Amino acid sequence: MTDAVGSIDMPDAQDEAPDSKKKTRKGGKRAKKGPLKRLALFYRQIVAELRKVVWPTRNQLTSYTTAVIVFVVLMIGLITLIDYGLSHAAKYVFG
Repeated sequence: MTDAVGSIDMPDAQDEAPDSKKKTRKGGKRAKKGPLKRLALFYRQIVAELRKVVWPTRNQLTSYTTAVIVFVVLMIGLITLIDYGLSHAAKYVFG
């Protein structure tokens, strides 16, 4: 089975780097930066992700909110009816 990059069974050419003379650090890129720089990077990434969000329009938000409120009211009514019926059934059975 192949995809756009290549075969799943065959590694890509760039993954087949020779394991000679390449030392890896224990900390990676995080080891270079201080805690304040990492925190600033974290907040920049949050802002970047929030810019990607597709926010609903006011009309969409109103319709979604109305649908949720109607659903909750219907569920409250249904549970109230079931509770009322079960309480009367228990009174009938147990006196």
